[in-house]
Amino acid sequence: PNNPYYRSPHWRSLRTAALTRDGHRCVTPGCGAQATHVDHIETRPNVPYPTPLDALSNLRSLCGPCDRRVKELHGKRKNAGQLRATGCHPDGTPRDPSHPWHRGRGV
Repeated sequence: PNNPYYRSPHWRSLRTAALTRDGHRCVTPGCGAQATHVDHIETRPNVPYPTPLDALSNLRSLCGPCDRRVKELHGKRKNAGQLRATGCHPDGTPRDPSHPWHRGRGV
């Protein structure tokens, strides 16, 4: 990012804490890939200094593909910033409870 905050010791410390808390794994249900990104759950303002939204409780560790699924696009977060379960259960059913497969199945 172009914002100098993301090069600050404050951000680096928070980022490390989030990755450590999440075991360096993506927190998207069903994913578990190695986390390479730390995302703000509630978008922080584009300012070069820490804000109240720069808190461990407002961060989540994501892999690249999951990060791209929620990344801002023209000022709006994709999927309203909500993570969606990925993959399937061992029986082949989708992990995402909102997947069309589950409609009418009482799940």
